[in-house]
Amino acid sequence: MDLNSFFASVEQQLHPEYRGRPLAVVPTMADTTSCIAASYEAKALGIKTGTQVGEAKKSVPTSSSSPATTPITRSTPTRSPRPSNSPAPSPTPPPSTRWSASLIGREQEPPRARKIALEIKQSIYKNVGEALRCSIGMAPNRYLAKIASDMQKPDGLIGLLPSQLPRAIAHLDLRDLPGVGARTEVRLNAKGITTMEQLLALDRNGMHKLWDSVWGDRLYHWLRGANTGDDGAPVSTGIQKSLGHSHVLAPEFRSHEGSWAVAHKLLHKAAMRLRMEKFYTNSLTVSIRFALTKEQTAHIKSKRHTSGIKHSGWAMEARFRECQDTLTLLEALRGVWAQRPQGGHFTKPFFVGVTLRNLIPEDEHQPELFADPNNRADLSATMDKLNLKYGHTTLHFAGMLPARESAPTRIAFTQIPVQYGVDYM
Repeated sequence: MDLNSFFASVEQQLHPEYRGRPLAVVPTMADTTSCIAASYEAKALGIKTGTQVGEAKKSVPTSSSSPATTPITRSTPTRSPRPSNSPAPSPTPPPSTRWSASLIGREQEPPRARKIALEIKQSIYKNVGEALRCSIGMAPNRYLAKIASDMQKPDGLIGLLPSQLPRAIAHLDLRDLPGVGARTEVRLNAKGITTMEQLLALDRNGMHKLWDSVWGDRLYHWLRGANTGDDGAPVSTGIQKSLGHSHVLAPEFRSHEGSWAVAHKLLHKAAMRLRMEKFYTNSLTVSIRFALTKEQTAHIKSKRHTSGIKHSGWAMEARFRECQDTLTLLEALRGVWAQRPQGGHFTKPFFVGVTLRNLIPEDEHQPELFADPNNRADLSATMDKLNLKYGHTTLHFAGMLPARESAPTRIAFTQIPVQYGVDYM
């Protein structure tokens, strides 16, 4: 089940004056930012996720914008109810704009499955909001169900029966397959696969060679209705592998001092999430993007950010013993930061990202033989108690003080903020 144009639909539910009009949800009210979501009225006029706000205003002067900062927008996914007889959700917990569930027993009979799907739609309409619509896909496995949920929008309901596969998806584009993005499509085209019909004509060995991994084996069987891979090919466990935060710097923070303060704030948030979600980590990656002038872009290879800024990039990873306390992570951040490039093309940072990788669940963490002499874990636990009660920036290390109010929690393309204590993150 996929909630259609979710962020825009929530704003239309909260503000009836937006209904029936082109609406874009944006992280901040600025022409240089990009649309997080667009209503179907806006999509019909060419405005979509990623469209620059300034360009959207030029193409549709009467369109409206709404900042994605309201707690109601963030919390609505957790309020979307299921009928009492609907199946249990998948291992992926809310909040999310997409859910999957496994039907059991007689629920798998197509008429019963369709009845459950219609009850979910009606429940959302009655209990959450009439402006919210969802598309539901039903299929023998989760991969095909995701494809089906995208085949009819908005407010769609598509079921793919085993007897219809794989011909029922032969008309789709390669990019309609989850996991096939622009780069993968180019790679497939280079190997002679340009249509879904050509892909489906391959046997299992051909699919394996095409992807050069067990992913090809899995895909071969999934597209034909199988529920798992073949020959013990592992299916993703769904265990989270990383977490982090990134931020486009406000003009006043586009300096080495300002970007360090924001990086410090991002780490503060990520470390707290690490503990709230009960993980340890042994890897930290820092990424920085540096804005370039027109003269500089003429001499070096550059990329264009969604804001229109041409830039160069840098990233570095640090490895350390498993930990979850802020102070140890801060030491790792400081070590990486000292090695950032300086001078030349690296004087105007405008984007910073901090990511914690190789997440280890608490119950799999191996405690060290000797206790931490500085009680770092207890210090972080005490900070968490105060920050959960009074706000996430109530108690923090001094390095983030200049950026304490910067990098606020926003709705991102890939994550809806979760509420911890009195704040969202």
